[in-house]
Amino acid sequence: MSSVAAEVTLKRTWGLYEVYIGKKLVMAASGVVLVLYIFGHLAGNLQIYAGPERLNAYAGFLHAHTGLLWVARAVMMAAVGLHVWSSFLLWLDKRRARPIGYVKKDDVPASYASRTMMWSGPIVGAFVVFHILHLTAGGVPGLALREPVEGQYFAYQNVVGGFQHPMVALAYVVAIVLLTMHLYHGLWSMFQSVGISHPRYTPALKRTAHAVSILVAAGYISIPVSVTLGLVK
Repeated sequence: MSSVAAEVTLKRTWGLYEVYIGKKLVMAASGVVLVLYIFGHLAGNLQIYAGPERLNAYAGFLHAHTGLLWVARAVMMAAVGLHVWSSFLLWLDKRRARPIGYVKKDDVPASYASRTMMWSGPIVGAFVVFHILHLTAGGVPGLALREPVEGQYFAYQNVVGGFQHPMVALAYVVAIVLLTMHLYHGLWSMFQSVGISHPRYTPALKRTAHAVSILVAAGYISIPVSVTLGLVK
């Protein structure tokens, strides 16, 4: 591709992003990446119920493929950045177009989730940073990680040890509740962003998003609850 053609393509791409629908498409695409990560991370976390050997082996597998792991992390961080920035720009566009919002009747869960998107995102983001410092970097005072020994990882022991602290478990539960509210609104509105909106389909999409969000929340929250109750130890 010539430099002129590349420049034209770049200008067209940026031009699409500058318009409202372009930002919505970026929100939807980055949201898909984040949803896939949420599902994949949950599948990995739920291996804690298979016992220490299974979860520790899973951790060892991830660390044995650090190249792929960092690629996945880079893609996720790029998706987070695009998602947050597009969300902020869309919020600005709405404020400029209509400084005073109009009253619109909607179902309560969708309306509440929509109104909390702007502040729930940063709160979840802050917890993710804490979670990484806690269980990946070992940088939280009082929550020291058990370091690997001769290729043996102790993810199971670190997760259980972390969630035995009530405030850590509570913070995790609150963050997951906010995350799944975010997920609920994002799942069904993602289809609207790409033009899939119809009185016949939208209610079904909302119900599906609601069910998926509840299942995701139950899966994630079950882990600190099980540790707190002594079911996982």
